Amino acid sequence: MNNPKNIENQIMVIFGASGDLAYRKLIPAIFDLFENKLLPKNFAVLGVSRSEISDKAFREKMKKGIKEFAHYKDSKDDVIDVFLSKLSYLSMDTGDGNEYGALKKRLSEIDAEHGTDKNYIFYLSTPPQLYSKISKFLYGQGLNLQRKGFRRIIIEKPFGHDLQSALDLNKELLDFFDDDQIYRIDHYLGKETVQNLMVTRFANGIYEPLWNRNYIQHVEVSAAESIGVEGRGGYYEEAGALRDMVQNHLMQLVALIAMEPPTKINAEAIKYEKMKVFQALHPLSESDLKQNVIRGQYSASKIRGEAVAGYRQEKNVDKKSRTETFFAMKFFIDNWRWAGVPFYIRTGKRLPTRVTEIVIHFKPSPQQLFCGNDNDNQLILRIQPDEGILLKTGMKMPGSGYDVKTVNMDFHYTDLDDHYIPEAYERLILDCMIGDSTLFMDGPASEETWKFVQPILSYWENNDNAPLYGYPSGTWGPEKTDSLIEGENQQWRYPCKNLSDDGIYCEL
Repeated sequence: MNNPKNIENQIMVIFGASGDLAYRKLIPAIFDLFENKLLPKNFAVLGVSRSEISDKAFREKMKKGIKEFAHYKDSKDDVIDVFLSKLSYLSMDTGDGNEYGALKKRLSEIDAEHGTDKNYIFYLSTPPQLYSKISKFLYGQGLNLQRKGFRRIIIEKPFGHDLQSALDLNKELLDFFDDDQIYRIDHYLGKETVQNLMVTRFANGIYEPLWNRNYIQHVEVSAAESIGVEGRGGYYEEAGALRDMVQNHLMQLVALIAMEPPTKINAEAIKYEKMKVFQALHPLSESDLKQNVIRGQYSASKIRGEAVAGYRQEKNVDKKSRTETFFAMKFFIDNWRWAGVPFYIRTGKRLPTRVTEIVIHFKPSPQQLFCGNDNDNQLILRIQPDEGILLKTGMKMPGSGYDVKTVNMDFHYTDLDDHYIPEAYERLILDCMIGDSTLFMDGPASEETWKFVQPILSYWENNDNAPLYGYPSGTWGPEKTDSLIEGENQQWRYPCKNLSDDGIYCEL
């Protein structure tokens, strides 16, 4: 990352600071910024939570998180201690508005001690039901006002539970903060390959002329996880794969794939083009809901000889649960560039591997002249893990004749040994500190994606007979998913074998 010029002094307030996100992600990310000399000269962190602990105990806990999860985990203790001296802690009930006077007082004390110029960022690492309350209570103390410094607020997904709750949340947030003060964080957008998607498209003359219905047969976006719900059954019962992954992460990736070139690389221009994609999503008909939407739930199985519980056997999960742990669908975008091009997305838990990637399937050559040519040229953008780009193309096999074999031309970000690759939270936290909202979702975009997925939620809620397919843990989801992609010799890309096979091979 480039060192930003004139980044302003500031305090970051982390609500829910005793939680897992602060321990594993936020504080380690801020420490990595510190090690890269990207923080302002005067900077401080105030952790806020109900737990009764001292500043010293909070710093000791965060030190353990840094040593386990930070990129610079092997930094010397004296360097870590300098960073920890900038951390403070306040115990308070964030759901009680009467306690926010103490927060305002503590911020004034830290501001005077560290010289942070009354610039505050409020990071809400809390349950979503507290977003509106905390915003209201900050407003009540005047901590939203930008008279003597900037004030920004960061919220984590989910941005609502359905369309109506998303509309309500956005309205409530705007009652207390201006739209340009609100940062809705989606860590997928902080990944280097996601940002590189725009560069791949718009900085290379060989791709942009082909990036349309004339040359692309279909587009595939997959986000697979090999783990189950990992003790988060209570949360997942309320969320499910559609709410947890599709409405936010995957729809954002679709927008970056499908958007028109922005007039400038700035937040306003990019959000404008993404919004046009969301507004062009073809509304789902009843036929689409029945034929082009697949939901599944993982069942008990054996993975490499080890028994794995099914979703309904997980802790805090209803024994008759119909919550989806797998989701796949086919849809279209109604605009000039993409008319008639199917987009396919899928996501699921207990799949063979952890991988998120975009696959652009180009149309086959008009005539198959050579033996062995499968006519399936693919551009693969791997977002995680092992970030990189791969182009699958046909090449003549050595020897006589014209037998063709598909070969890979690939690039891995790990090949850039001389470049530091920041973690997603590191990049996004820095952008918020600078005041750059390019990689953050705005309220109207969130509402548009909810409008698109709400018919699916309503269909499931109102139709008890809507199919829920089982799939054994360690496989690529329900068998029916294979029939979703139509066309001769067309199928999902499977970067790894099923875990029940002997061994597992993952290519970029």
